[in-house]
Amino acid sequence: MIPVWLDVDPGHDDATAIMLALHSPNIRLLGVSSVHGNTSVDDTTRNAARCLHAFGAPPHIRVHRGAAKPLLRPVRHDPEIHGEDGLGGVEGLAYAESPEVQAYLARDEDGNPVPALDGMVDAIKNTWRKGDGQKVTVISSGPMTNIAMFVSQYPDLLVAVEQFVFMGGGVGLGNRSAVAEFNILCDPEATQIVLDAPVKTVMIPINVTHKAIATRYQHARLRSSSFQTPDNITTFCSDDAPLPIPSNNVRHTLSTIVSFFADTYKSTFGFHDGPPLHDPLTIAYVSAPELFKCTRYRVDVELQGAHTTGETVVDLWNYRSCDDTWGSMGKNCLVAEGLDVDAFWDLFMLAVEKCDGASPLNMNKAH
Repeated sequence: MIPVWLDVDPGHDDATAIMLALHSPNIRLLGVSSVHGNTSVDDTTRNAARCLHAFGAPPHIRVHRGAAKPLLRPVRHDPEIHGEDGLGGVEGLAYAESPEVQAYLARDEDGNPVPALDGMVDAIKNTWRKGDGQKVTVISSGPMTNIAMFVSQYPDLLVAVEQFVFMGGGVGLGNRSAVAEFNILCDPEATQIVLDAPVKTVMIPINVTHKAIATRYQHARLRSSSFQTPDNITTFCSDDAPLPIPSNNVRHTLSTIVSFFADTYKSTFGFHDGPPLHDPLTIAYVSAPELFKCTRYRVDVELQGAHTTGETVVDLWNYRSCDDTWGSMGKNCLVAEGLDVDAFWDLFMLAVEKCDGASPLNMNKAH
């Protein structure tokens, strides 16, 4: 079992990453931290707790509220893609104020919130046990403000980190500027701090996440546990063909996540075949790295460019002289360049099947 700490800003695709982290057979989720990004940190905290409940998280897992803004820059959100509260159009989740959701929020003995940094540090220390336990993989699917603060304030604890895996960046490609991806653009200084840490770092860029398209065929698989591949996929998956009726409540909820995301990606970016599920690829990489083709490069973040702030500068041609270490002087990042798309979706659907039996949503009246 791979111990994982997950830092998120839910966000539709973050929600699917939480589901996959909970139901991947070789991942042990230690805890979750929220961060500003797709929406405010208050909303991302509530959304993460609602997702833990919906997807049947064990009761010991908690959400720790993280950074409300970047290290240096003004905060930015993305309601155009995710709606005002980060989970626009999603149906079936319990209300944030409900006792079952509130139970997933980290609080101390006096009922006060336990911050992200405290939760992360405790989980890593208790798992590492000064070398007698396991190292922890830290996954980020949002801006890396919390991770940068951990790196900066607890350098002696980096020995207990197996790797930092983040969804973000692009190789010559952006989605919120000509060259910058949203997560990195939100807090570029934080990303550079993490890249300079003496720990293996893995980047899952949008060049690869744009391959993981939730097509109508995959959407049909998601909705129905009994769906079989039709003889004529093209005919079935035409816009005029109805999708299968959801098998249960949690599949209905997951379907509404994909549907809203599909609409915003179509209107904003012109994705007509379906939306890319960016964030669960971080979980897939940790669970099954053999699904990815990766190459190690020197990666830095542009911090001052008039037109290029937030760009992940990947040194494809080895212009910079580097040693073999991770961090500030070395080839500091393993960059994903390819993906076995079919195998990823098979992995994802297996997790949905496990979620079917764990979700409390399925104890309620079916849709």
